[in-house]
Amino acid sequence: MKASKLSAAFLFTLLSSTFAAVSPHNPNSKIVVCNYETKSHLREGQGKFDLSFLDPALQYCTHLIYGYAAIKEDTLKLVPLNEQFDVIKDNYRHVTDLKIRYPKLKVLLSVGGNEDVSGEGSEKNLKYRQVLESSTHRLAFVNSAHTLVTGFGFDGIDLAWEFPETKPKKIKSGFGKFWSSVKKTFTGETVLDENAQEHRDQFTALVRELKNTFKPDNLLVSLTVLPNVNNTVYYDPRALAQQVDFVALHAFDFYTPQRNPKLADYPSPLYELIDRRPDENVDAWVKYWLSNGFPPNKLVLGIPTYGRTWKLDEDSKVDAVPPEGLDGAGAAGPFTKDAGILSYPEICIRIQGGTGNVSPAGYRKIPDATNRQGVYTYKLPDEAKNEEGIWIAYEDPTSAATKATYVKNKGLGGIAVDDLTLDDFRGVCSSNKFAILKAAVSAL
Repeated sequence: MKASKLSAAFLFTLLSSTFAAVSPHNPNSKIVVCNYETKSHLREGQGKFDLSFLDPALQYCTHLIYGYAAIKEDTLKLVPLNEQFDVIKDNYRHVTDLKIRYPKLKVLLSVGGNEDVSGEGSEKNLKYRQVLESSTHRLAFVNSAHTLVTGFGFDGIDLAWEFPETKPKKIKSGFGKFWSSVKKTFTGETVLDENAQEHRDQFTALVRELKNTFKPDNLLVSLTVLPNVNNTVYYDPRALAQQVDFVALHAFDFYTPQRNPKLADYPSPLYELIDRRPDENVDAWVKYWLSNGFPPNKLVLGIPTYGRTWKLDEDSKVDAVPPEGLDGAGAAGPFTKDAGILSYPEICIRIQGGTGNVSPAGYRKIPDATNRQGVYTYKLPDEAKNEEGIWIAYEDPTSAATKATYVKNKGLGGIAVDDLTLDDFRGVCSSNKFAILKAAVSAL
């Protein structure tokens, strides 16, 4: 009898431990989505991101999103964005093979992400709407996605769908501002997509069809809501709730130098600020999804690892935000070499050290005492030294932790760090590699 009880107890313990090893994360844990943009391998010097740099980060990630795949113009099927790198050089396999060392990691292939760009104006990325508009097109996309995902060992697909963006805000004053408000009263916002309602319903159908096809293989389906895409127009949270494993809200880049060359602002405020559009903040996006029936444990908040930059001229006024006297995108950084954007290490190098809030390089750092809007730094132009001025609004470890605390307090599913290749992956700022990722995870 004792032996029987012992055997039963041993069997129960064995089964329990086996189940714990393969079951989903416990209810108190959070999703940590780590975005990996493969174009980073094209950078040079300190900015070049080789696959080996992923290792120190993956112990913190529950999901790794591979960015990006593309939609082929003529067939509307899912294909590699860079076949030479993704397939011929076998980067797809190199990344999915990381699961051997990190068996709990889920690796998803993302499509879109504003990297698969074609066309101009209203025709921009038209193929993303064309996929939706026909059941035949959707079937071709779904079947090709299943083939690509399963063929290279991915655990699912992420839809970073390239819907039309909202119109950028323009500077108006006097009669221009008055006339704009009158026009809006009578005509509303300019319509960017005349078939928006149909595309909303068709997108829901696409997600449902993907889930039905992927479910027998236990494959995941997630959404990434891109910056400046109107949530209320294109997404039906209640209808999507049962079809997706999680939704990542990239509630940032409300202002960029490309969209707003003369108007800078905090690119990712946590709460609504005075005299801004009510939807230009994280909390507004989150409230829309939660108030429309989406479960909080599936909602993931995006946290950027970079800053947006604007050039300051001699007449710039920076004593308040938004600043005045801007002249388009700030100069490209030494690592990213892309005007208007700087990675976190490119920023921290400029602002480290010094006395008070001024660094030796002449940057004045403005912290966020309210934990509501974000941080920024600026340097005025210096004609004597022939140095341009620059204004930088960015995310740092402190503000990332604040957003993660918001996630925890709201009971949301987790965070999505966008992206690993712009965090301090080399430890340039300090010995603390991936400082933004680590700070956010520690605060969850």
